[in-house]
Amino acid sequence: MRSARLTVQANGITQAVRVAGPPDDVPVLLVHGNVSSSAFWEPLLARLPETLRVVAPDLRGYGETDTAPVDATRGLDDFADDVAALLDAPGLFAPGARPVVAGHSLGGGVAMRLLVGQPDRVAGLLLEAPVSPYGFGGTRDLDGTPTTSDFAGTGAGGANPDFVARLAAGDRSADGPTSPRAVLRAAYVADPASLGDDEDLLLESMLTTATGDDNYPGTAVASPHWPGTAAGPRGVLNALAPAHFRLADELVAVPVKPPVTWVRGDADVIVSDTSLFDLAYLGRLGVVPGWPGDGECPPQPMVGQTRAVLDRYAAAGGTYREVLLPGCGHSPHLERPAEFVAELLALAGENATG
Repeated sequence: MRSARLTVQANGITQAVRVAGPPDDVPVLLVHGNVSSSAFWEPLLARLPETLRVVAPDLRGYGETDTAPVDATRGLDDFADDVAALLDAPGLFAPGARPVVAGHSLGGGVAMRLLVGQPDRVAGLLLEAPVSPYGFGGTRDLDGTPTTSDFAGTGAGGANPDFVARLAAGDRSADGPTSPRAVLRAAYVADPASLGDDEDLLLESMLTTATGDDNYPGTAVASPHWPGTAAGPRGVLNALAPAHFRLADELVAVPVKPPVTWVRGDADVIVSDTSLFDLAYLGRLGVVPGWPGDGECPPQPMVGQTRAVLDRYAAAGGTYREVLLPGCGHSPHLERPAEFVAELLALAGENATG
């Protein structure tokens, strides 16, 4: 498929959107992850058949969409409301379309929130390395129990300031582990060779990230608990924090339960039960000093939490399947595109037939 770029006014902001395929064909909505943009889907679009209508927006503060503020106290609802407004925006989908929604990482959380808010408009969910339904960090067990009352160790205070500064400066070098290119190679994929000729495209996508208190990473507040910081009220990383984003019960209770496919790699270092972006796990490794131990602050069982919630979803009348890709990291659609396309088309096929 070949994509075109459109801009639309929806939910009070100007949103940039990639579209491909005839508007009346089987609808697919692609929601990108954190520190990226819709350009992250371009390598996938080249592998998709012309029988789909694909819409891939830039979320607020990414790509060419307005740098609108993110109210973290709403969790990921600002993003989900923007995306929901696109369902009925003229020229994107056929009237009343029910797309298959594929969400990567943060985008998986947006996709789950879209289903909770618009259950009649989602034909299927493809969750690619999604954030846990209990948010990112700060929980100790499969039920999402907080490690502290204020979910210490979550939100913007955990962002690496040098990485944020390099994003803001548009650093394209590979100098040092905190350069965006180095992070792309080391964290977004398990094998940097899988980036191939798309590496510069993906890096440029990362560098569109709006930085600051209202966007990435957001504001932090002090905590009396280790490691001394907790989620503030503004910005992206706070919107992912469990103080603000917790939708497990809502997801299980949604009245319309489309099929869910959960695709993940077993070498993911971002969304993992041993995530290198979870301050509790970094504390266990000795990277963040003063860690109080597993009894007080264990690493978040991110994968286990997602599985437990999807098991509840299935027990309540839904269906899901977990697809584990050996040797794959955080971006299966880049690293294992053939398998990812097969799963997406399987969901789209269900949509097309019923």
